[in-house]
Amino acid sequence: MENREKEQERIILAGVHTGRKDALNDTTEASVRELEELVQTAGGLVVGEMIQNKPELETATYMGEGKLEELKDAVDSLEADCVVFDDELSSVQMRNITDILGVKVLDRSMLILDIFAMRAKSGEGKLQVELAQLKYRLPRLRGLGEQMSRTGGGIGTRGPGETQLESDRRHIRRRISALEAELKELKTHRELIRKRRRKDGVITVALVGYTNAGKSLLLNALTDADVFSEDKLFATLDPTSRAVTLEDNRKILLVDTVGFIRKLPHHLVEAFKSTLEEAVVADVLVHVIDAAEDERESRITVVEQVLADIGALGKPVIAAFNKCDMIEDTAAIPVLCNCRETVYISAKYGTNLDRLMQAIAEAAPGKKQRVRVCIPYSEGALVSGLHEKQKVLSEEYTPEGTLMELLADAQAYELLRPYRRDE
Repeated sequence: MENREKEQERIILAGVHTGRKDALNDTTEASVRELEELVQTAGGLVVGEMIQNKPELETATYMGEGKLEELKDAVDSLEADCVVFDDELSSVQMRNITDILGVKVLDRSMLILDIFAMRAKSGEGKLQVELAQLKYRLPRLRGLGEQMSRTGGGIGTRGPGETQLESDRRHIRRRISALEAELKELKTHRELIRKRRRKDGVITVALVGYTNAGKSLLLNALTDADVFSEDKLFATLDPTSRAVTLEDNRKILLVDTVGFIRKLPHHLVEAFKSTLEEAVVADVLVHVIDAAEDERESRITVVEQVLADIGALGKPVIAAFNKCDMIEDTAAIPVLCNCRETVYISAKYGTNLDRLMQAIAEAAPGKKQRVRVCIPYSEGALVSGLHEKQKVLSEEYTPEGTLMELLADAQAYELLRPYRRDE
């Protein structure tokens, strides 16, 4: 019995390929491969898959009773513990499928939520995951009741716990209200921090992109941070910020946001809006793209759709094609028409990171201009202020005053107009 508990759960993947025009929301070879990666990230072992070609999904059983009977035979012969479906199942579908298969049934949304519960480290991240899980499971309590009452845990059971899931709907709604109130307070606190940043002239640059594109590794490479990064989906969940000073003394805050994924559950986006707000309020977005990924273009589309959903469009975007050390010809990579600049980098080996920082400096607001001034000695406070907030390139003491060459922002540039000594 103990050995069985230590073994990986044996998982069968299932889905229906409808051939719809919107391939990103259909079950395709790429989505099934991604679903397998999600199962591996959650700690499961994929032992088989069954994909049905069918123009429409069955309302009651998702893929039809006949196909479910075939799936039941596969479950028995492969000794599977669980079946994971590539689409989001309704409560009716969940209940009917569970009755036929006789094993634990999960859908793509439940699997993603389970991984988020496993990855969340901060208090706010855990609150967001619990809120998303409860909102997802509330209308499905009847369909999930039997499988959630089973002991033994495993994939799909992490998060708020069995006692809450088995409680009545009023109790769960009270818990949802309490979580929303806590997150609202945290949002207010975060807004105060952002106001302070703006007052101090801090520029925010958000790293966005598909999960596992290398955002955390890039943050580590640019800032010498020690952010956890791993070649797995959703290796990091909680947003991480690191400060960097540009060559002209502008301070920027690099923010690593949660990775996106196709078929991202709407309630998950809603729950994590407070985290995704970093992309909404950022001055510049760096779209990190896995250049070596075969599904590169569709993943770019997914990220752009999510950014549009959360209202993060309409600001400077830099396309950073990462993992270029793994491809032979970067010229074959298309330039994104909606991006301010495209840079081909390798976060792992540090390739072209200086060019990326230059692109960020060009796109970030408050770009400074070179100016040569002579400040009278009576204006010592002005000289001190320039040293503190601007980039001083050279300084010389002359009979007329302090001769300085510096990079000044727009406000300082106007202030220094009476003292300019441009050649």
